[in-house]
Amino acid sequence: MRNKQIKFNLVLMAFMAVVLVSCGTGNTPNESNKTKKTDPCTEEGHNHGSAEASKKSKHIHDADCAGDHHKTKVKEAAPCQDHDHAQHTHEAVSSDDHEGHNHGAEVEIDAHAGHDHGTAKMNYTAYSSNFELFAEADPFVIGHTANILAHFSTLPNYKALESGSITVSLIVDGTSLSQTLAKPTRKGIYSFDLKAKKSGKGKLVFNLVIAQKEYQVEVPNITVYTNDGDAGHAAAEAEVSQTNAIVFTKEQSWKIDFATELPIIQPFGQVIKTTAVVQPVQSNEVVLTAKSNGMISIASNAILEGIEVKKGDPIFQISGKGLAENNSAVRYAEAKNNFEMAKSEYERAIVLSKDKIVSEKALLEAKNRYENAKVVFENLESNFSLAGQSVVAPISGFIKHLHVTNGQYVEAGEPLAMVSSDKNVVLKAEVQQKYASVLDAVSSANIRSMNGNNVFTLEELDGKILSYGRAANEDNHLIPIYLQIENRGDFMVGGFVDIYLRTITNQNAITIPNTALLEEQGVYFVIVQITPELFEKLEVKPLATDGLRTEVSGITVSERVVSKGAIMVKLSKASGELDAHSGHVH
Repeated sequence: MRNKQIKFNLVLMAFMAVVLVSCGTGNTPNESNKTKKTDPCTEEGHNHGSAEASKKSKHIHDADCAGDHHKTKVKEAAPCQDHDHAQHTHEAVSSDDHEGHNHGAEVEIDAHAGHDHGTAKMNYTAYSSNFELFAEADPFVIGHTANILAHFSTLPNYKALESGSITVSLIVDGTSLSQTLAKPTRKGIYSFDLKAKKSGKGKLVFNLVIAQKEYQVEVPNITVYTNDGDAGHAAAEAEVSQTNAIVFTKEQSWKIDFATELPIIQPFGQVIKTTAVVQPVQSNEVVLTAKSNGMISIASNAILEGIEVKKGDPIFQISGKGLAENNSAVRYAEAKNNFEMAKSEYERAIVLSKDKIVSEKALLEAKNRYENAKVVFENLESNFSLAGQSVVAPISGFIKHLHVTNGQYVEAGEPLAMVSSDKNVVLKAEVQQKYASVLDAVSSANIRSMNGNNVFTLEELDGKILSYGRAANEDNHLIPIYLQIENRGDFMVGGFVDIYLRTITNQNAITIPNTALLEEQGVYFVIVQITPELFEKLEVKPLATDGLRTEVSGITVSERVVSKGAIMVKLSKASGELDAHSGHVH
């Protein structure tokens, strides 16, 4: 019974093998067929029997072309039209799968058989003061044309170069060959083709002519190989692994506010973060007061708090018209009449004194009356008229406070309004007593306005440190420190700002822009550039910040970080839908 079962299994397996071979070649089971050894990296040698079968076939070739040096077995099967096989696929299987079973014809194939190493690209990155260059190029081989896909970004905004003529030169041991493109192949992209004539070490030089100005970007350490094999192996070794990397193409970075920069080593001392209140400079505030009794008449309907005024603009009119006492109009008219009379008498006395008709004493008395009347009249005339006292803006600025209303009665010396100029302001900050010993070492500060994300240095605002308290405030036991800055519209008198007081130090630290630092569930990291189109997350530890830059550990000065647009690069990783060459012109 056991022998019969074995014979039956052998016959069944032989029959299945014949059927599979017949269906794979499109012949009948009686026709002879030989299985061919095929290259998994090419489509030659595959016979799918029909167009429909080809569409249904699933080819798994990526693992075979990835550079693995082990051999794999490929199980070949095609749809059989004469049997009830729903679908057959081409799949790579290990040599020990289904041990002891024979499912069709199995052929051993070398994963590197016929592999074209020349398909790998070389990546080149270079920076000048005006441009970033990222180029993807075929390896340079004597007698072969290599394509150079060059992406040019303008600095410091990292936007695509939209126009300009570029000449690329491949220079090897004094031998040079070049190509010139009058305009981009595509926005920001220039596609060059060069056929190397000499092997060895050399360089690529890009000469740009933009708006009649010349620039140059150089890529050193270029190698021209003598054969495809050496070039392919070199390109494979230089290929950057994309495991756990983030692909963010130049076309994507050109569409956002994007920038990269290297960390820098700089003196970074103790930073004191606090809040400061914005106060006016005392010399830039003037209180307008009434110089006589009278009724207030506002000069214009537009005199409101916050309105801008210029020096000499009329603000109020104070009139004593209708008042029985202290009537400024009456006083003005009386002073004018007394002045005119005293002037006439003095002039007459001068004429008579020549003929000795009046004495010297009478002349002096007339002169005295004239000069007294003149002082009184000129004083009233400079501030009053028959209409009353005219109150004008003593400085240019804005109406900070308005103390009176139209028609209100005021007395001499009473405040009417306050005019303030906010061109310069004082920042009053208060710090804890533990910082008392380092306040004399405060040399600068960074200021962040509350109504925006702008951060300014003290030097950018033409500021200076005025003084700091030698004693604690009795109300809150804090020590005040005063700074004066130029107000460029970001600071409102009476408002608050965040301020980072920076002290002098001789200690250096690695710092990055605050915009490069990202936080995720309490962990801080930066986006590090591998190539201008490939990035990775790097965890760092922030130590201190001055509002603009942060001292960090866990990074070196040679690791270029994304300083603008880091969050967009991070989000592109989450989407998982990006192609490494999406949008490229190859």
